[in-house]
Amino acid sequence: MGLGSEPVWRLPGTGGIAIALSVIAAAPAAASGSADVAALQVALRAERLYGGAVDGIGGHATRLAVRRFQARRGLPADGVAGPRTRRALGRRGRPRLGARPLTPGVRGWDVAAMQFLLADHGFPLGQTDGGLGPRTIAALRRFQSWAGLAADGVAGRATLAALRRPPPRSLLRFARPVAAPVGDRFGARDNGFHPGLDLVAGFGAGVHAAASGCVVAAGWSPGGYGNLVVLRHSQGMTSWYAHLARVAVRRGSCVGVGAVLGTVGATGRASGPHLHFELRLRGAAVNPLPAL
Repeated sequence: MGLGSEPVWRLPGTGGIAIALSVIAAAPAAASGSADVAALQVALRAERLYGGAVDGIGGHATRLAVRRFQARRGLPADGVAGPRTRRALGRRGRPRLGARPLTPGVRGWDVAAMQFLLADHGFPLGQTDGGLGPRTIAALRRFQSWAGLAADGVAGRATLAALRRPPPRSLLRFARPVAAPVGDRFGARDNGFHPGLDLVAGFGAGVHAAASGCVVAAGWSPGGYGNLVVLRHSQGMTSWYAHLARVAVRRGSCVGVGAVLGTVGATGRASGPHLHFELRLRGAAVNPLPAL
């Protein structure tokens, strides 16, 4: 079977995997946490018992939400999401990731786990909600294309195997684009995902090229980034500079590291002045912090 092909197969049912929140054995662990714990957090949010981020980390708030759910359903309140607890969660507690191919329109634990892994691999989709809708399908297709698979929007065996690999990392080192402390980091935010790093600087602070590159975008972006500059670097890397008050370069020009690209602002979806800085590898968002 050639690269990008995915078979249709039948696997066993949900299984009796307990989620102890400290040791995870079912879905793979992502850079920021476990996909199984993330799926549990999605289910608990739907029960209005958990209001934290879907980060895959089984902290105190997640354990407390499990205990409250168990008490509500007359189960031993041990904080362990075992088979009885997952059955009580209904469709949100099953099936395990890998028990079935994920096709458009399906819902469940496995979809939430896959959504979490997609975001962690650099393909955020809006909300992690356990439903394989249009935004998830679009993100899934982008990931499949990135991974060299058939971009059919169905998460079969080959796609899940690719998602079980470690998330991509930057292939290059970058200078800090603005002298400012880190605010929001790369990773889970509420039930969504923040694909970059926020550097909190005042209005008008200079924003500098983090590496030598050529400008592939400069100006207003309709996707919430506001005024945006994107530089293309070697090895498939790009760097993104968003929410700028002013853009100082033109598309098609090439700049050296440290060149002024613009100034810090709050354009687009921004609650205050800061630089949203992203790094992408062939389109997949990667954590900028280790590369700085």
